[in-house]
Amino acid sequence: MKIILRKDTESLGKAGDVLVVKDGYARNYLIPRGIALEATEGNLRQIEEERRQLERRLERERKSAEVLASQLEKISLTIKMKVGEEEKLFGSVTAQMIAEALEAKGITLDKRHIELDEPLKTLGIFEVPVKLAAGVTSKVKVWIVRE
Repeated sequence: MKIILRKDTESLGKAGDVLVVKDGYARNYLIPRGIALEATEGNLRQIEEERRQLERRLERERKSAEVLASQLEKISLTIKMKVGEEEKLFGSVTAQMIAEALEAKGITLDKRHIELDEPLKTLGIFEVPVKLAAGVTSKVKVWIVRE
């Protein structure tokens, strides 16, 4: 039986692929679980239209992410922290703190987009990478200063 995959499946292929599988596998497993559709002319058109809509949506998201990335490049955040001996911070600067500082500047960003390998634990100037969308990244300059 010819089918069209609706979802990426590790053992079969990517969404939109047209495959030939055993009738029982298609009728009893793939089609009832919504993984595939029977390959009819109407279903082929439907899948193609869904693909075009997805591409348009991803393009809009990418363009808005690029605008946000250009705004982030211009921003410099200052975070005041208490400091002990040898210029060591009491605590550390986390992605959550950076997200809150950005929100204070008027940019709402989920802390999961901020890519800190580990929290910042010293005074100084840091370039923190921010991943906004697929292929769109930016950097925010973070100044950690003495309180």
